[in-house]
Amino acid sequence: METNRQKKIGGVLQKDLVDILQGEIRKNGISNLIISVSKVAVTTDLSVARVHLSIFPQDKAKETLEGIKSNAILIKHDLSQRVRLQLRKVPNLTFYIDDSLDYIEKIDNALSKKENPIEDRSLLEKRKKI
Repeated sequence: METNRQKKIGGVLQKDLVDILQGEIRKNGISNLIISVSKVAVTTDLSVARVHLSIFPQDKAKETLEGIKSNAILIKHDLSQRVRLQLRKVPNLTFYIDDSLDYIEKIDNALSKKENPIEDRSLLEKRKKI
């Protein structure tokens, strides 16, 4: 269970990470890519922030995530400049692809077809635990 402090810090980080990532996309002239930060979960000791990203189009998600991971130190530095008055120490950032929209889409598609997973549970994929 997240404490109010973790939620507040996650919210601050999420807002600034969106600005940083979208600013980098604009600065590099990439027009056909959308990145949104769907969730930031901070550990209880506030040392690590798990950043869940939704990347569209989906086929560029893996390569975009690798680029973001390789620049995590620079992103953390930019973030620390933005939140230096709010946080003493910026948590280490770990980035993940948020697949919840894909999961929802698969369920919608399955329900609209004759192969309804409610009637036949073996048709549904098991959801990965993070």
